[in-house]
Formats: sequence, C-alpha cells, structure tokens
Amino acid sequence: MKRAIYALLVLIDNINEWTGNIVAYLLIPMTCIVSYEVVARYYFNAPTIWTMEMSEYLLVALGALGGGYTLLNRGHVNVDVVYIRMSERQRAIVDCITFCLFFAFIVAFVWQSWEAAIKALRIRGYSPSFWGPPVYPIKALLPIGAFLLLLQGVAKFIRDLAFAIKGEHIFDKTEEVAERTGRASKNL
Repeated sequence: MKRAIYALLVLIDNINEWTGNIVAYLLIPMTCIVSYEVVARYYFNAPTIWTMEMSEYLLVALGALGGGYTLLNRGHVNVDVVYIRMSERQRAIVDCITFCLFFAFIVAFVWQSWEAAIKALRIRGYSPSFWGPPVYPIKALLPIGAFLLLLQGVAKFIRDLAFAIKGEHIFDKTEEVAERTGRASKNL
C-alpha cells in the first residue's frame, strides 16, 4: 500500500513538473508579442489589435497550467513571519488544517471553471474585442489547470499528514528531502 501511494504521488509530481516545464516556454512567444507591439506602436506608430489579447491568453494559460508546478516547488505565498518560526512538524500540521480551505476553494473552482468551459464550447464563444478570437480554448485550460493544482494539493496533503503523524518524510523523494532539510530521510 505504501509503495502504491508513493508511486501515485510521484506520478502527480511528474505530471505537474512536466506541465510546468512545458508551459514555461509560453513566456517566449508572450515576450515576443509584447516586444513586437512596443516596437510597432512606439517606433512605427502602427499599433496592432491582437497583441494585448493574445498576450493575455498566453498569461492565462501560463498561470492556469503552472499552478500545480508552483505548488510542487513551494512557490506559493506563505505568511513567513509566523510560518518560519514553526518546526517542520508544526508547519505540516498547519498545512493539513489549511488544506480544508484549499480543498473547498479548488473544488469549487474546478466545478465552476468546468461549467464555464462547457458553456463557452457549446456556444462557441468569441471575445467581444475587435480582433474577436475564440474564448473556449482558453476557458478549457482553466479546469484542467485547476484539476492539476487539486492533484498536487492532495499529494502535498498526504505528505504533510504522513509527516505530522510519523515525524518523517515517508512519501518524499530522498533527494528532495535532503535538499529541503539538509539531511537524508528514511524512504521506501
């Protein structure tokens, strides 16, 4: 059972790591688009109608699909003034308690974004802007990204709960624990 849980957690981590590494490349076209607009607008006095909205779409894709990756790599905001003064076990307990809020929010977000994506796909919604690109592809990314974040949140909760109960990192990869705590941990 322990090996199956560990394998599932590693699978979730790998999916979010892979997704985050892929969507990070969206920064390249986003930077090119914004740079193109700056040059076109300010040097040639020829602004475009599509660059702002396209860069917003890429930013939404990056933010939505990168949430699980950010959680995996502990990139979300904490109240460090209080959190840093706690022991590692106390932090795990606090994280388990706050998971209830996270879970309620993210399940509601998955549900609502799913409904919005289905509605946009059903009516083939388009942006009301002059350029008028379709909105359903970008709206479809929101529930996918929220689901990836939910999976990573569940994986983090399982690890935090195990650590809060046992006092050791039984479901973490050894190299990650050694990097985070400065020592190796007992693992599978």
